[in-house]
Amino acid sequence: MRVDLNSDMGEGFGPWEMGDDAAMLGIVTSANVACGWHAGDPIIMHDTAALAKARGVAIGAHPGFNDLWGFGRRVIKGHTMSELEKQVAYQVGALQACAALASHKVTHVKPHGALGNMSNDDDDVAMAIGRAIKGVDRDLVYMVMPGQATERAANALGLAVAREVFADRTYDDGGNLTSRKVAGAVIHDAAYAAERVVRMVEDRRITTVSGKTIPVEIDTICVHGDNPAAVAMARAVRDALEGAGVTIAPFIAA
Repeated sequence: MRVDLNSDMGEGFGPWEMGDDAAMLGIVTSANVACGWHAGDPIIMHDTAALAKARGVAIGAHPGFNDLWGFGRRVIKGHTMSELEKQVAYQVGALQACAALASHKVTHVKPHGALGNMSNDDDDVAMAIGRAIKGVDRDLVYMVMPGQATERAANALGLAVAREVFADRTYDDGGNLTSRKVAGAVIHDAAYAAERVVRMVEDRRITTVSGKTIPVEIDTICVHGDNPAAVAMARAVRDALEGAGVTIAPFIAA
């Protein structure tokens, strides 16, 4: 078995830093880089791409709502789907430019935060993001939640997909992530997260908070990088997977 391990990175801004990206880039095989709207700036985008290139880590664009204050976790309403499409294309293009300066290449797109949650639930939003991806570069991979609107949109548009599960988040009975507003939605126990991920990969199933199991295909596993315990959790997850005989490698070569 083979699976990718990804993390969200480049989520600082100016002199402010978020997470230990250098350490995470020694563990994961793909990095989702903030594109300047929920976090990130041109310097951070370039430097993250350069360090990922040096470490052999693939990079993807991580577009979100224009919400630095709320870290992209607040729903920004009022956009038409055409406007949303252009906003995503703008962010993907920005990372492509910064990555080119670092001699690296963007391979995928993963929606961030509130935009990501909306795209999993709303077919119109998922399609708008998909159209942006296809319009910028039809060879970009759409990182999707299996069985959700993003996967349906990618299939409808003929885009390649990387189906993602989460090491450090719980699931509701619809197969989407439990809201961060719900107690226990974020998993902090590294050993538990690692054991849970191995079970998901081996069984090709996720288990919801109610105990329901949902069959899924898994191409990549996310460990969030925006908390102090992120590096230890990512290391525990990787060690557990490799201990179970799973090969960790990017879904597209860096």
